[in-house]
Amino acid sequence: MADNRDSGIAQAPVTADVIVVGAGPGGSTTAAHLAARGLDVVLLEKSSFPRAKVCGDGLTPRAVKQLIKLGVDISPEAGWKRNKGLRIYGGRTEPFELLWPQLSEFPPYGLTRARADFDKILADHAVSLGARLFENTTVTAPILNHRTDRITGVTAKDGRRFVAPVVVAADGNSSPLARAMGIIPRGDRPMGVAVRTYFRSPKSQDDYMESWLELWDGEPGRSNLMPGYGWIFALADGTVNVGLGTVRHNAESAKLNHRKMLTNWLATTPDEWGFRPENQIGPIQGSALPMSFSRQPAYTRGLLLVGDSGGMVSPFNGEGIPYAMEAGEMAAEAITDAHFRGFGTPSAEQALRGYPIRLKAEWGGYFSLGRVFVSLIEHPQVMHVCTKYGLPRPTLMRFTMKLLSHLYDTRRGDWMDMVLTTLSKVAPSA
Repeated sequence: MADNRDSGIAQAPVTADVIVVGAGPGGSTTAAHLAARGLDVVLLEKSSFPRAKVCGDGLTPRAVKQLIKLGVDISPEAGWKRNKGLRIYGGRTEPFELLWPQLSEFPPYGLTRARADFDKILADHAVSLGARLFENTTVTAPILNHRTDRITGVTAKDGRRFVAPVVVAADGNSSPLARAMGIIPRGDRPMGVAVRTYFRSPKSQDDYMESWLELWDGEPGRSNLMPGYGWIFALADGTVNVGLGTVRHNAESAKLNHRKMLTNWLATTPDEWGFRPENQIGPIQGSALPMSFSRQPAYTRGLLLVGDSGGMVSPFNGEGIPYAMEAGEMAAEAITDAHFRGFGTPSAEQALRGYPIRLKAEWGGYFSLGRVFVSLIEHPQVMHVCTKYGLPRPTLMRFTMKLLSHLYDTRRGDWMDMVLTTLSKVAPSA
């Protein structure tokens, strides 16, 4: 959408039912669901599409479910690459292969798509449903009602104003909007760090997503184990996304050189895979992964947090996209309910306050379990023992996969599903 710049005459503010700041997966999903429900929604993006983001580009069945709900075309003809399961390296030379579980609540396949394409697809989809997208619009401050201290809109860097009774902050880990509203990150939550790059590689033909639970800085079994996990995800364009993630939980882990760790690990992979400098596409880039509701509350004074702005990344596997998209749908449902109750009424406020309650009911216990897992992956020796003695047991492997990928039926599942559902319910909410 073309920007209407101020030409010397003060412009009237852009008004809407809802303003969504940030057109990543969470923001665009929120805008799409709101527009589909008949609300007038403005979607603000600080850059322009297409733009790259640091990500693994791998989508588990949990994220695929959200794409299907939105009605996005996820066919191979539309540029998506489907995968049938997870190949896990750890504990021995040969990998273990696990198909995605057959469940009633999630499809039995995953997808990959580069974020430069993925985010544009979601933003375009929101626009097709009626959302108004403003690109190259950097939000600099909230507009506050000085009597109630509620947010009533936002101001852009170029002076434009956008006004609405409800605002959604989907502006990433740093979330300048949440900070301006006094919502700062919690110090008792883990922060992940991920780095990735791309290669031209024959591995691009693979129909499994790969996860490496042991990262060696030299010859496997004869060198040092590094903390964290690695991934190799094949894309439909003939390239491969390769990266690793760790958790920055203490002073020592904060000093790690993640780019060097990735380089050291890739040097141990087979030459025929092509993960060598001459095949590399672009530099190694990194990003932070805010985990386990690291910024709270997710709703206050007219502002809802969605995705990374609210720390909605899984501590188990570093996934953020499915949770951002699920949160976007939940936020849209709460906002729509409030809209039809009448923004500004006590009843509408009650509907909005239900959003963080629902988030914690859905993921709170699971995220708390993940914080225990985080304490394990910081110690490579512990993970080595777990992978060596745990992975060879097929039943335990399937159970662990369901746990780490958050893929289990919460109703009428098998015994594994029932155990995992119970664990998530009895664990204290994050």
